Amino acid sequence: METLTVWQSLIIALWVGAVMSRSFLGGATLMLRFSPLMTGLVVGIVMGNVADAMIVTAAIQLIYMGVFSPGGTMPSEPSIAAAIAVPVALLGNLQPEAAIAIAVPVGLLGTYLYQFRFFINTFLGKRTDRAVAQLDHSGITRSVIIYPTIASLLLFVPLVFIALFWGAPVIADVIAALEGTVILHILEVVGGGLAAIGIATTIYVIGRKEYIVFFLAAYFMSVIFQDLGVTMVTYAIIGTLIAAIFVLAKSNTSAATTTNTPVTNEFDDDEDDDDF
Repeated sequence: METLTVWQSLIIALWVGAVMSRSFLGGATLMLRFSPLMTGLVVGIVMGNVADAMIVTAAIQLIYMGVFSPGGTMPSEPSIAAAIAVPVALLGNLQPEAAIAIAVPVGLLGTYLYQFRFFINTFLGKRTDRAVAQLDHSGITRSVIIYPTIASLLLFVPLVFIALFWGAPVIADVIAALEGTVILHILEVVGGGLAAIGIATTIYVIGRKEYIVFFLAAYFMSVIFQDLGVTMVTYAIIGTLIAAIFVLAKSNTSAATTTNTPVTNEFDDDEDDDDF
């Protein structure tokens, strides 16, 4: 069975550590953490099989489409799930549905790991308190940014490396041994069901009543134009034009409503100053 090299495992582990430690500035870190697509791309580049990696990652993305975190931990960690499930799928030549069934428990375990990171940060927070009390600006920077980042890297990188270098080949061997059995079929069925749940969650989250018509239009367009071989770029252009028309129509309606609204004079000319 093919396995990951030390450098491949280390590069993927460093990527996951950078994402989970929020080393990237701005909202990029949160987007990379919530979505497994970029992690799947990195795995594909490292393993030299971008096409198959993105096919697997796209299936994994479906179950996390409605996942977000208003603060604190998430119910699952998509980046960690993709970092483990995609290599396993590539090593074992698994179907995307089977990879989903692997990604779910791995993502749940990643949540506990992220919670342990919070526990570590409680000790680092004491340094922040001392730096604030002493008005030490450089100390605040170190305790808020540098030390938590280093601590997260030390937490995530070794564990992900071990899971990739020693764990991924073992899981791939087990899955390969189950090929053609009922168990593997169950994993694929469960994985397909989880993808459907992710899509349903997304529609529930962003499916406001006034926008449902666009979901229905997109579905029936994909069915009607299936035999024409319409590419995703064409669909993106059509969707952009429809969205622009909707925004313009909504803006014109709001402007017309504002223009037709009568202006009332709230000042009462009949009020007399009775004090004089």
